[in-house]
Amino acid sequence: MDWESAISGVSLAMDAFAVSVCMGACIFDRLRRVSLRMGIACGLFQFLMPLGGWTMGGWSARLMTSLDHWLAFGLLAVVGGGMVRSSFRPPEPCGEDAAASLGALFSLALATSVDAFVVGAGFALVDKPVLPLALLAGGVTALACVAGIHFGRLVGCRFGKRVELLGGTLLILIGLNILITHLLDHGGLEWLRETATKNPPAVRQGQV
Repeated sequence: MDWESAISGVSLAMDAFAVSVCMGACIFDRLRRVSLRMGIACGLFQFLMPLGGWTMGGWSARLMTSLDHWLAFGLLAVVGGGMVRSSFRPPEPCGEDAAASLGALFSLALATSVDAFVVGAGFALVDKPVLPLALLAGGVTALACVAGIHFGRLVGCRFGKRVELLGGTLLILIGLNILITHLLDHGGLEWLRETATKNPPAVRQGQV
């Protein structure tokens, strides 16, 4: 395995770890089960997405590059928003019903793995083998998610249910960071600046 695959595999797990910490903070029971489900879901997606991107080739990289940041932001915002709303309800264990539902796990696994699809397609463009990357990304992500859930739970024990508000807010901020970073890297904000320059606001008549 070359260093590019190793670095890519580890870096792809970082978003999943951050999300797992946020989720673990509001898990009040069934911690082992939830952490295993989170690790399996995110690890499996991180393993399959590079393979899918590599199989579909370079054209899919161009397509996903234009969509991945919006998809990740939307999914994280939906899950995070649900956690924020839940934090204002009467105190009750959030375990399976909210933070660890199958829908939430699927959404988070997909949101944190879309970049892996693009990386896999990029490997296809330069004719690099993708299996080492997929294996490393899947394995590291699974372990990182299990660790993140348990670490987040320690924070949750200290601060109680109100940490659900913090966890949901952080999920939304992670999604927003993904969106803004992509726009900065791919000229999205520059396009808005050029549009504003070409269409300046009209000057009021008689204004000096």
